[in-house]
Amino acid sequence: MNRLTYWLLIALCIAVEVWGIAIGNRDITVVGFFAGVGVAAVARLLYRADQCEGGEEA
Repeated sequence: MNRLTYWLLIALCIAVEVWGIAIGNRDITVVGFFAGVGVAAVARLLYRADQCEGGEEA
């Protein structure tokens, strides 16, 4: 995952959170938060996988 994709997905998740706050729907806010956490986790896993492929141990 390149940096542009990562930041666009994070921005989308933040927008969903703000939208949920604006309309007063807590469920949408929570979904946006967990989607953002998921994006960060997947980016971290992909980064570690790239390091392991390069011969470095985690």
